[in-house]
Amino acid sequence: MATIKAPDISAKRLKQGEYAANFADLHPPLTAHEALVESDRCYFCYDAPCMNACPTSIDIPMFIREIQTGNPTAAAKTIFNQNILGGMCARVCPTETLCEQVCVREVAEGKPVKIGLLQRYATDAAMQEKQPFTRAPSSGKKVAVVGAGPAGLACAHRLAMHGHGVTVFDAKKKSGGLNEFGIAAYKAVDDFAQKEVEFVLSIGGITIEHGKALGKGLKLAQLEQDFDAVFLGLGYAGVNALGLKHEDAKGVEDAVAYIADLRQAKDLSKLKVGRRVLVIGGGMTAIDIAVQSKLLGAESVTMLYRRGRAEMKASSYEQELALSHGVVIEEWAAPKKLLTKSDRVVGLKIERTAMKGKKLVGTGDTYELEADVIFKAIGQNYVDVTSGALALAEGRIKVDEHKKTSRPKVWAGGDCVAGNRALTVAAVDDGRRAAESIHAQLSQ
Repeated sequence: MATIKAPDISAKRLKQGEYAANFADLHPPLTAHEALVESDRCYFCYDAPCMNACPTSIDIPMFIREIQTGNPTAAAKTIFNQNILGGMCARVCPTETLCEQVCVREVAEGKPVKIGLLQRYATDAAMQEKQPFTRAPSSGKKVAVVGAGPAGLACAHRLAMHGHGVTVFDAKKKSGGLNEFGIAAYKAVDDFAQKEVEFVLSIGGITIEHGKALGKGLKLAQLEQDFDAVFLGLGYAGVNALGLKHEDAKGVEDAVAYIADLRQAKDLSKLKVGRRVLVIGGGMTAIDIAVQSKLLGAESVTMLYRRGRAEMKASSYEQELALSHGVVIEEWAAPKKLLTKSDRVVGLKIERTAMKGKKLVGTGDTYELEADVIFKAIGQNYVDVTSGALALAEGRIKVDEHKKTSRPKVWAGGDCVAGNRALTVAAVDDGRRAAESIHAQLSQ
């Protein structure tokens, strides 16, 4: 870089009305007529591949048939029976790589049934009505759930259905976890995450205590003593570091934290955004921060990924979404050095990469890009807050097929457990499965 320009980071880059337009619903809901037309495209397959591809095993042909016959409420109950957070999952699930990818109409015609939008149509309608499930008579048993994210909420709801008393502890001031703090704003408009929390709690028998974190006041041993069972839905607490010098310089930001601030902002025009933004990473978080930076008025946003686009964790649909918003995706590019001036980042030195056999290597060919802000989005990690009380695998909590940990009264699910797919829908499935296992043990 011949000349280093002063950092350009500011708020109010757009006209007030542009913020609302930019952050409007990414996929507007289907009308009743559109839902009927779309449901008529389903072949209602026996041994449906879409159902097998769904992490929560929703009976997709059944709920689509119920929509087709004019009964969206019944369709919603079919969905909620497997996935009580079916409303949010309809909005954020990567259906293009799950149910819709294996839809027979996608395979034959390249145009799948719009399963995600149909699911949203049914669940949105049902959530305007009363809770579709009834709580069983009180069992007299008490269960502690740590974490009010997708796994914790799904577990709590299913336990409440079985009549158990549930106390949910969450470190934050609001419930919802990733759905409230980590999803791109244009995917969950109109405060939907909180509406869904209220829907889950409406079954009764669930109490939530905010500002309570495991390892900071809450002790696992005490919870085991005070409750009949404990479920941990801790999610990820750590963010992977770049491992570069000057990583603590001003302007080097954590994408997860910025997205959380954006989601909680009352006025998006007050959020500061850089004119030139670099995003390091190739997953969903990287896409979300890149697109939202553009929507906030950043002039240029460039994503840097060390491998090719085919290896990116973000789906091809999400990649195209980023490109359509003017985000540049630079492949085979690894961060080499953070360029700083007066303890503030001003750019990044990047090295071209290539595959040498099965190993990714640097080619020695480098270049530099100017930046006002650099976002780190290279993944998160589990932080053990149990002081080694639970067996770990792959750096996360080790669980069996019933989501039971190495301790007899403790279950776990979601991002904090080994083998989880880091999807909202997978976390919901973990929570439901754990609840059924807890119920079985408490019923003995």
